[in-house]
Amino acid sequence: MIAAFSVTPLGIGEDVGEAVAAAVRVVRESGLPNRTDAMFTSIEGEWDEVMPVIKAAIEAVKAHSNRVSTVIKIDDRAGVTDGLTAKVASVERHLAADGPSDR
Repeated sequence: MIAAFSVTPLGIGEDVGEAVAAAVRVVRESGLPNRTDAMFTSIEGEWDEVMPVIKAAIEAVKAHSNRVSTVIKIDDRAGVTDGLTAKVASVERHLAADGPSDR
């Protein structure tokens, strides 16, 4: 499964980079395939591997704030591995087949 999640500390102002970095550090140290972008961190593995990492990431942010907001989106598809790479590669193949964009 792939879980894309965002953990945001509330009540600490606009600069949340340090708290978010604490969550991303937990994910990276998990050893599971992961990717972070401007809005979400995605992590790939089995349910029982991924969910404890997300919980630990939330706890890491709670060290910076008593209140956090968490958004989680899960793609749970049996038999799929390397989905983080394969899904993006599929889109890129389709874009390349369409040729250059006029934009």
